[in-house]
Amino acid sequence: MALMISAGAMAQEKTTKTDKKEAKRQKINQMIRLEEEGESGFRKHSLFGFKFNTDGWGGSYEKGKIKSAYKTNIFQLEFNEKKHKKEEKQSASQGNVVFGSPFVYGKQNNFYQLKLGIGQQIMIGGKGNKNGVGVYAIYAGGISAGLLRPYYIDVQDPPNSGIVRQIKYTQQDSALFMSSNILGSSGLGKGWGEIKFRPGVHAKTALRFDWARFNNTVSAVEAGFNVEYYFQDVEQMVGVEPKNLFFNGYLSFVFGSRK
Repeated sequence: MALMISAGAMAQEKTTKTDKKEAKRQKINQMIRLEEEGESGFRKHSLFGFKFNTDGWGGSYEKGKIKSAYKTNIFQLEFNEKKHKKEEKQSASQGNVVFGSPFVYGKQNNFYQLKLGIGQQIMIGGKGNKNGVGVYAIYAGGISAGLLRPYYIDVQDPPNSGIVRQIKYTQQDSALFMSSNILGSSGLGKGWGEIKFRPGVHAKTALRFDWARFNNTVSAVEAGFNVEYYFQDVEQMVGVEPKNLFFNGYLSFVFGSRK
């Protein structure tokens, strides 16, 4: 009797799993048919991305409200760190001995960006089948908060004294900041309480290629261009003229889901 009960329970569990798989398959097929007819089977999407910019790196979050199978209104939040093209890491050394943390000579500020934007995603080409690739055009724009965090370095002051100071670039310490007495970077913990705000605006355009097997998930790569304008100059390197207009290209890996 115990064997019969156990066998019956296993058969029922197997039937339940089969029914669930079949229901999921039918749901996906129904969504594909709706999209082929110009109707979307989804209402929204949530996406996370990691970006490689030509002048730095960043992360993003995107919320989408799907209006049709071809058009989605998108809301984006991004955080980026922008590097200057003249930044070059080096290490302090004495003879063949390297000591201290790597530092960027002449770096005045770390430049971060917090961007909020709205735009649209428009389908250019559908997947055609579950193994296809969906192609989407994206355009967006909005506000950008530029954040300048002073870059601190460890220096010997006086020289060869063994006394270490942590300094940022100021008129008073400018000669020491650019001297040969640098021991290394002071690390990520310095300067957060001294951040300067630079307001601005931004715009972007891109192409997104989604290769996810099923339409309820998103696995995509996105390639595009950004332009950013800040209403005040952004100082990144000592002795280099600051600017407020920036262009860059980027490649982003995007993952998420549709509901």
